[in-house]
Amino acid sequence: MSFDGIVARAVVHELESSVVGGRLAKIYQPGESELILHIRAQGKNQRLLVSAHPAYPRIHRTQERRDNPLTPPMFCMLLRKYCEGGIIEQVQQVDLERVIHIDIRTRDELGFEVIRRLVVEIMGRHSNIVLIDPADGKILDGIRRVTPAMSRHRQVVPGALYQPPPEQNKKNPLKADREEFLRSIDFNRGKLDKQLIQRFSGLGPLTAKEIIHRGGIGSRERLWEAFSQVMERVKNHQYQPNVVYHRKASFSAIRLTHLSGENETFPTISQCLESFFHGKAERDRSRQQNHDLIRLLKNAIDKNKKKIEKLKKEWAETEDADVHRIRGELVTAFMHEINRGDETLTAVNYYDPEAPEITIPLDSRLTPSENAQRYFKRYNKAKSARKWNREQIDKTQQETEYLESVLVQLENATGQEAEQIKEELREEGWLRSKPQNRKRKRPERPEPTSFTSSEGVTILVGKNNKQNDWLTHRIASPTDTWLHTKEIPGSHVVIRGKNFSETTLHEAAILAAYYSKGRDSSRVPVDYTLIKHVKKPSGARPGFVTYEGQKTLFPTPDEYTVRKLAGQREESEG
Repeated sequence: MSFDGIVARAVVHELESSVVGGRLAKIYQPGESELILHIRAQGKNQRLLVSAHPAYPRIHRTQERRDNPLTPPMFCMLLRKYCEGGIIEQVQQVDLERVIHIDIRTRDELGFEVIRRLVVEIMGRHSNIVLIDPADGKILDGIRRVTPAMSRHRQVVPGALYQPPPEQNKKNPLKADREEFLRSIDFNRGKLDKQLIQRFSGLGPLTAKEIIHRGGIGSRERLWEAFSQVMERVKNHQYQPNVVYHRKASFSAIRLTHLSGENETFPTISQCLESFFHGKAERDRSRQQNHDLIRLLKNAIDKNKKKIEKLKKEWAETEDADVHRIRGELVTAFMHEINRGDETLTAVNYYDPEAPEITIPLDSRLTPSENAQRYFKRYNKAKSARKWNREQIDKTQQETEYLESVLVQLENATGQEAEQIKEELREEGWLRSKPQNRKRKRPERPEPTSFTSSEGVTILVGKNNKQNDWLTHRIASPTDTWLHTKEIPGSHVVIRGKNFSETTLHEAAILAAYYSKGRDSSRVPVDYTLIKHVKKPSGARPGFVTYEGQKTLFPTPDEYTVRKLAGQREESEG
């Protein structure tokens, strides 16, 4: 993961100069694995995010506001009891590991001064936040309890003795000299970046690859120089927080030169982390909360696809409908040559240009007329089945496309956007309706998200079908430009006005590709046309439209451009 020991050191250095000595005024727990500490320090209010999220663990100052549950979780209540009102005594990093201690000076029930320690362990899916009493080393509680049934080696439960994460017996790179470094690396084994990670603490894959890139693999001395230069800057707290948008975005406290792509720098590590993680944890939390709904949609899509396969097979079996009709016509035409009890009729097939002779099976128990009617009945039955199959295939395909579009939207939705999607699914009959309250709330407008192009032109993006409908049919003007991924589930995108260049059009196409099922692909086809050419068929599902007069672009989704367009909107509003 990108949050390595060097990033942790940069965060601790920033917190030492910003929150140490401050008062811990309020403690909130907006999610099951995240804390927001409100700290009054240096004459201003600050918010510190501490997260043990399994996918996005981190700690940094934040400006983002979170919605808090009406009833605080147990761990939050315990922190308020033991820590709220206390003074941040110190913030320390354990060696160069991803373990941070926040010591809080407060008073116990008898009024005596005591120290409580908040231990932040950033270890991927094993991350945790533990409150301990450093006087006796016992755990007061953890945001994620680890019972003996979960781990025999290390438990995190109230009353247990706190045990730090197992030591990995790595060297501290900040204390390594030339001889020690060269002894630690076997230049004949290859995979030098992995060797650095295995030998030295605090180095993540990105940092190790950056050192190898700077030093190269052909010279021992150049590699040592690159290593020592990076460590010297880290030792002196000379950080260069940056995010590189290379396929997937990456962040670091040192400048990443080995990755191609747009590089965005930040004055502080907190601002870097805030930018990188913005919205990620919220979308992940929304996905977790809507896990059952996502599974329901996926199951419905899989069921529909199997149904379509079966219908297509039945469709193929009815392709001989015309054979029954031709046989009925020939039996009728040559009825005078058939006697009751005949089992076959040999006749010229004048429906075939070559007019070959064919043999038609007959039921000897039936009259010639009844044999003809039997073939006409088979034809009519096959014809009806073929028509019904075609209708069912079309209907099921449309339903599948709709569900796939909702699934894409739900997997990338924030909390409010997810609620709008659920409301839509209730209206469409996929979810049970909520019981009606006596006081009916006025429904919120499904406002789309606004972006600003490099030319200052407003671009609107619908994040779900309710927003798509509202944007395309209520907000947009006939001469606005409408964009959507071609034959791929995605968002409606609208460029407001007529005065814009190819730059704005290309940026809008990137937004359309990014907010679609093709987000992780390259050269995603995006159609664009004027709003006046976009129509919603009568009775169509939410978000479904037909359009004409389109042209197609092939942008590659780019997170850096999306963030830049969002940032330009915020600057224009500010």
